[in-house]
Amino acid sequence: DSLSLLQVLKLTTQSIIDIGSGAGFPGLPLKLACPQIKLTLLEATRKKVEFLKHLVLIFSLQDVEIIAGRAEEVVKEKRESFDLAIARAVAQLNVLSEYCLPFVKLGGLFVAYKEAAVESEVDKALKGIALLGGKLREIKKVRLPDSEIIRSLVVIEKISPTPAKFPRRAGLAKKRPLQ
Repeated sequence: DSLSLLQVLKLTTQSIIDIGSGAGFPGLPLKLACPQIKLTLLEATRKKVEFLKHLVLIFSLQDVEIIAGRAEEVVKEKRESFDLAIARAVAQLNVLSEYCLPFVKLGGLFVAYKEAAVESEVDKALKGIALLGGKLREIKKVRLPDSEIIRSLVVIEKISPTPAKFPRRAGLAKKRPLQ
């Protein structure tokens, strides 16, 4: 599942942030498959952060930064710093876009890992994505290896700077999603 991104993008030396890393998916499998990327794992739960640090140590991974914190706070220091933001199983796209797009450089991408049937979720998020400086590039359907399971990768391009008022303070994106 994590490596399905490689069916859509060629990863070279990009700087990538994995928002809401949890147990390290999709970021760590991508780093193992493409060791040349510069990876930042952002996770709000301390216990998960400690687990991620342990994994990075066990696998002797280089160029991996682990940040404990919420996207709404961390973005103050990392705004428009990454070529690519990725997220899997974090939130609905209209909420997720507000967390992720502020981290992406102009011309960079945000890719959301989603279920196969994602079109209505995307439709609800399009106005917010535009407000945040993004534009839908494509919804790529990918089949998981050795499986009949189909997933969607929602690829959003950063075409203009995200206004400074975004993301809003912690909890607001989820409580009052952009429409």
